[in-house]
Amino acid sequence: MSALKILRADGLMTVQDAGRAGHLAQGVSRGGAMDRRALVEAAALLGLRELPAAIEMAGAGGSFSVTEPMRVALAGAPMAATLDGAKLRWNCTHLVEPGQTLRLGGMEAGLYGYLAPAGGIAAEPWMGSRAAHLAIGIGRLLESGDSLPCGADPDPGRPARTLAPEQRFGGGRVRTVDGPQTGLFEPEVLEAFYATAFTRAPRGNRQGVALAAERHFTSEHAAGLASDVIQPGDLQMTGEGLPYVLMAECQTMGGYPRIGTVIPADLPTVAQAVPGTALHFQRVSFAEADRICRSEADQLREAAARCRNLVRDPADIADLLSYTLVSGVTAGDDLDRTD
Repeated sequence: MSALKILRADGLMTVQDAGRAGHLAQGVSRGGAMDRRALVEAAALLGLRELPAAIEMAGAGGSFSVTEPMRVALAGAPMAATLDGAKLRWNCTHLVEPGQTLRLGGMEAGLYGYLAPAGGIAAEPWMGSRAAHLAIGIGRLLESGDSLPCGADPDPGRPARTLAPEQRFGGGRVRTVDGPQTGLFEPEVLEAFYATAFTRAPRGNRQGVALAAERHFTSEHAAGLASDVIQPGDLQMTGEGLPYVLMAECQTMGGYPRIGTVIPADLPTVAQAVPGTALHFQRVSFAEADRICRSEADQLREAAARCRNLVRDPADIADLLSYTLVSGVTAGDDLDRTD
C-alpha cells in the first residue's frame, strides 16, 4: 500500500472525511471536515464518487512526500504550493512522484486547506469514518514523521484537472433559518440581529466560532432553558448576548438559546472566515432553505461538471526545454511554393 509522508508539519493537521452521521444517541457528533465543500471539490477533481479522507490543514501546511506515484488534489483555503520548487496551482490535481517534495505554505485566504490523495487516506475507520474528532478523543493531531497509508488511485492516468472554487473565503452573507428558541426573542431584537454586521472574533475552533458586534442580543424569556439536542450551524446566544456558530465538532447537547441555524450551504463561509472577517445573517424561510439544499451527491455531480483539464503555464514549467515543442522545420514559404 502506498503512503503519504509528512516530512514537516507547520500547521494543525488532522485526517478528516465526511464524518460520522447518525450517532447522536451515543453522544458522538458528526465531526468531519470543517469545509465540506472543499472535500466535494477535491472528490470532483479526482474523479471520485464519494468524499475521500484527506489531510485538513489549519493555519499552515508543511512538507510531504509519497512512496509511490500519487495524484493529489489541493482544495479549500488557497495556500502557496510548490513541487520540488516549481509553483503549483490551487484547486487542481497534481501528480507527485517518489523522491519529490510537496510544500504547502501559509493560507492566502481562509483557514482550512485540504490535501486529498486520489485513493484517500486509508487509516483504520472507527464508527464508519476515518475522521479525527479531537473533542472526544478520536484520533490526534498529525506530526512530522507520520506516514499515512493511502488507497489505490482509481484512475492514475487521469489528466490533471482544475475548477474554480465556490467563493467562501471573504465572509459576507450567511443565510439562516429559525431555531428552536427564535420565538423567545422579541421581534425588535430579531430585527436588530439581522441588521447587524458581525465580525469573526479571535476565539474559535472545530467546536464553534465566536462572533463580535457592538450590540448584544438577549431575551429575558431564554434564561434557564433545559439542555436540548444541538447541531452544527446552530447560533447559540451566550449569556452576554453574542452568538457562537456551532461547528463540526460541537457537543451533542446544549442549554443556551438558539436564535437561528446557519444552513449547510453557508456553513463553509463561517468555517473559512479569519478573525475580523465581516459576516451578516440573512433570515430565510424553511421552504427557501429546502430549495437551496442539495445532497452531497448532487454537489459532487455539479462540481464534476465544472472541472476542466489543467493547462500549464509555460512560465511555471521548470523543465520546459525537455519537451518537444517543434515537430518539424519550415522555411516559411511552404504554402506559396508550387515545386
